[in-house]
Amino acid sequence: MLALTFLWALTNPLFAQAPKVEFPAASPTCTIKQHFGLTDVEIVYSRPGVKGRTIFGSLVPYDKVWRTGANNATKITFSTAVKLNGAEIPAGTYALFTIPGENEWTIIISKNVTQSALQYDEKADVVRVKATPVKLAETIETFTIEFNNITDESAVLNLVWEKTVVPIKLEVELAGKLMPQIEAVMASDEKNKPYYQAAMFYYDHGLDLQKARKWVDAAIAAREAHYIVHLKAKILAKLGDKEGAIVAAKRSIELAIKANDTGYVKLNEDLISSLK
Repeated sequence: MLALTFLWALTNPLFAQAPKVEFPAASPTCTIKQHFGLTDVEIVYSRPGVKGRTIFGSLVPYDKVWRTGANNATKITFSTAVKLNGAEIPAGTYALFTIPGENEWTIIISKNVTQSALQYDEKADVVRVKATPVKLAETIETFTIEFNNITDESAVLNLVWEKTVVPIKLEVELAGKLMPQIEAVMASDEKNKPYYQAAMFYYDHGLDLQKARKWVDAAIAAREAHYIVHLKAKILAKLGDKEGAIVAAKRSIELAIKANDTGYVKLNEDLISSLK
């Protein structure tokens, strides 16, 4: 009797499981990662669409806390300490909230990553900064968080949706961290020292150009490549040695022609023109 009952349960349509249907997410989840300087930034957020609606000032009210996306609170992780529009934030994972305004936004970094906009508690704020929205000519359908204007020590984090973009500047300390490491390896007995990279870093960041010149000469002694000689020309030009810079630039042109690198030929020609 038990066996017949079990068989009946398996074959009865009322007990049969309905096929599973997977529908597309209304606001798909996105993870964006960006490395700049020595810092990694990761953002996890959901991306709602305009879908014919008026967004800011309507669907997303002005002067109220917004989770900066859809579904769960947007999470942002910094691998090192950063500055967000000038405000210092320690390394860690945070929630990113905003308060949109017609002429000014408030950007909120919160230490409570589990809270939603409905559960938002100002006591968990790490920092609040102001940002100025910029109007766009065309509508951006899907809410987007992106990085732009990336340098060794900064990047711009853009919040983009509908006809609005909100730029937020991220800054990191680099020279102060990397200089002691460079100095240590250059003073060591290491055989394969990063002469070219060290000279380039010092040149790019306006550091000790005499050291940069010494290191670029050592790099050229190891390998006379056109791009290394071009760096020497730039260093000499910045030191005020125009004649030496022109000589180095001409040598770089010769090497660039042999390497079939027309880009560096043009860079050197431009440098020579600027020094005459």
